[in-house]
Amino acid sequence: MKIGINKEQGTKYCCFHSDHQNFNNEFKVKASITIIIFTLFFVLNTWFCLSLFAQNTKWKPVTGHIMTRWAKNVNPNNALPEYPRPQMIRKQWMNLNGLWQYDIVNTKAIPFNKNLSGRILVPFPIESALSGVMKHSSYILYRRTFVLPTEWKGKRILLHFGSVDWETTAFVKGKEVGSHKGGYDAFTFDITGALDSTGEQELVVEVFDPTDEGLQPSGKQSVKPEGIFYTSVTGIWQTVWLEPVNDAYISKIKLTPDIDNST
Repeated sequence: MKIGINKEQGTKYCCFHSDHQNFNNEFKVKASITIIIFTLFFVLNTWFCLSLFAQNTKWKPVTGHIMTRWAKNVNPNNALPEYPRPQMIRKQWMNLNGLWQYDIVNTKAIPFNKNLSGRILVPFPIESALSGVMKHSSYILYRRTFVLPTEWKGKRILLHFGSVDWETTAFVKGKEVGSHKGGYDAFTFDITGALDSTGEQELVVEVFDPTDEGLQPSGKQSVKPEGIFYTSVTGIWQTVWLEPVNDAYISKIKLTPDIDNST
């Protein structure tokens, strides 16, 4: 900075040279960095919000039917988020409830690595309003993908189904990992051998439920509900989740009380 006097006009003048220029340059750089950071934050935040909005807009409950006061709070991001098993609670687990792809066309050959035509909210049965579908089908094909946490590496991975009605066959990365018949009991598949070491994993679940047109017990469920018969429950209707365990782990607990000794 240089200070001087203009003799003709009798005024002082002040000139900023290199120091003032350096200050301006430094200010511009800091301002540019701030703008870039703010813009990046805004873009990422907007993308995240739009992703959630886009996911939710692909699903909505079927309207025009009786709903409980809790139904309005259901969305793809909070479909039964609590740990599903009251016993043997483990800290590490992954909830697979949410928006899945589905199809009701039995093509005989499972279309692995391909998107399915519809969207369904798991774990609500396809006949329910909260599934977003609300129509009956004796055949349902479900599909979704997931990525395992890096800290699960070296563990055995269990795939749990709370309940699926009625006959279930599960595939991971195109490999069959297990099948189950029954509409009311939980079951588990060890999917460790079917998984890729890293990256996105594909889970496909095939379900067949003939309801009262088959030979399995179906109670009052009917494909043509009327009178004392009621709408059937088909497909996944309880929580689906993943769990890492060691090679040796507790799979079940059996308690035998001794009444005589009060134990």
